[in-house]
Amino acid sequence: MEETQRQKKIAGIIQKDLADILQRAATDGGLKGTLISVSKVSVTVDLSLAKAYVSIFPNKGAKELLEGIKESQVAIRHELAQRTKYQLRRVPELNFYLDDSLEYIEGIEKSLKGEENPIENRDLLDKRKKS
Repeated sequence: MEETQRQKKIAGIIQKDLADILQRAATDGGLKGTLISVSKVSVTVDLSLAKAYVSIFPNKGAKELLEGIKESQVAIRHELAQRTKYQLRRVPELNFYLDDSLEYIEGIEKSLKGEENPIENRDLLDKRKKS
């Protein structure tokens, strides 16, 4: 089902502000050199739930950083509510997911360059989960 204009607008607002909140928290937390971006936000039809796909560079330690983001979800939602109080009545519940598309693309590029051939070694093809 296609998103409505309202869902797209709210997702855009949340994406922009979340990216700023997460990047500022990372630099204030001493993670200089770590880039956190929100690659996509999708909002449910009733605007009560938002899925945020977070891309973290460099990839090492990304899972631990995502766990830290999930643990501080309440504080992040509060900060988001402060920023969007004139645009949104209620801030949706936030769910964070790791966006591994850059890692996946990197694996494809390695395969195309001939560094690792997935046709010869089928173990190189990891099964991607649908989220």
